[in-house]
Amino acid sequence: MNYYNEIKEQIINNEITKRAKDYSKNKSDLTAYYNVGKLLSLAGKHYGEGIIKEYSIKLTKEFGRNYDTTTLKRMRKFYIMVEKGATVWHQLSWSHYRILITLSSINEFNYYAKISSENLYSVRQLQEKMKNKEYERLDEKTKLKLKKSQKYEVTDLIKNPILIKNSSNNEIVTEKVLQRLILEDIDNFLLEIGDNFSYIGHEYKIKLGDTYNYLDLLLYNIEFNCYVVVELKVSELKKEYIGQIEVYMNYIDKNLKKINQNKTVGIIICKKNNKFIIEYCSDKRITAKEYELI
Repeated sequence: MNYYNEIKEQIINNEITKRAKDYSKNKSDLTAYYNVGKLLSLAGKHYGEGIIKEYSIKLTKEFGRNYDTTTLKRMRKFYIMVEKGATVWHQLSWSHYRILITLSSINEFNYYAKISSENLYSVRQLQEKMKNKEYERLDEKTKLKLKKSQKYEVTDLIKNPILIKNSSNNEIVTEKVLQRLILEDIDNFLLEIGDNFSYIGHEYKIKLGDTYNYLDLLLYNIEFNCYVVVELKVSELKKEYIGQIEVYMNYIDKNLKKINQNKTVGIIICKKNNKFIIEYCSDKRITAKEYELI
């Protein structure tokens, strides 16, 4: 088998397809580079690692600098990752996959590919997600659900810790300051806590008997069709915080929730988590996550 001619044919066909059908450019690129990577892998087994350099010299003479040894090795790595179980999303460009193939974990690869495809992330946004180690900040139960493509809950994709930008470089942070920092970059905060969250308000006023209370943040999750109460605490999680947010959740269920909506969820964002308190909390709709100022 003439591996070089096969590789050359894949590249020529891809170049023709990209000119004729711009809308299918990504799919054409990824299919061609997967096939080239496969051929390079097979050629390497027959002729050794040096064959990539030899092919690169020939391809560069015929097609230009786009096919140097680094690029060919990336194509081979792309093929190997896919064979190991990496999912290919044709909404993503080759530039996205050049970043993704630097990951060693297939599960991590699939997580970032999935969120980038579903949220139409640019390459820069993908790099930011990876730099902030989003996948590593998910708990092990969530990672297992994602690996097995199981249904997840509204709070599963909340990262721990939640990264909050300290744009004012505050040394002393109160709950009011923490709230202000979140509101200054609310879009980023909503992405930190998961998918499909929308902002309703802060200091949301409710009346319990003759007393007015104020919810730190009230959100809504479109996918799970439920309200989400967020309470901010700049201390370690305490058991009384559970009772407080549970009262707020029950109020929302009784006074705001419609019959076709699901029960309200509660998120406590605190300086330090106490897993034992959450473990013995009878209401599984409540979760607690730590925050970290960056």
